[in-house]
Amino acid sequence: MISGIVLYSIALILIIISLTKDRKRTFMALKKSFMIFKNLLPEILAIMLFIGLSLAILTPEKISLLIGEQSGILSVIGATVIGSIALIPSFIVFPLGETLLENGAGYPQVAALVSSLMAIGVISYPMEQKMFGKTFAITRNVGALVFSILFTIIIWVVM
Repeated sequence: MISGIVLYSIALILIIISLTKDRKRTFMALKKSFMIFKNLLPEILAIMLFIGLSLAILTPEKISLLIGEQSGILSVIGATVIGSIALIPSFIVFPLGETLLENGAGYPQVAALVSSLMAIGVISYPMEQKMFGKTFAITRNVGALVFSILFTIIIWVVM
């Protein structure tokens, strides 16, 4: 709560400073920021709704059973597969991971989900292949999978 107040205060101070330096550019920047926010809002609301419904259906006990620390390697593999396929914006991934941890998920399972969500792009593969070529797309995704697995193993050992 306090960090939010501090961040909003800093942002407000910086906007005021910007307004004093160049009012026209500040308003242009604020307008662009609002347009970006407006374009992202449906996605944010849909994901928040999905997370809320998921948490309403999946009790902490169910989450713990499915991807809790005691659920083992199969849940880590499942989390990696889901993360590889799902397409969730990065600003949602980390709060999702925190929410899962708070509700009984295990660190290795959340690490597998978050790292694969951020790095592996099964859904985006066709576009990536078209833009950068098949070899690059395959190499990048395989490398991302390897590093995601390594990251998960490190988290499993450390935590």
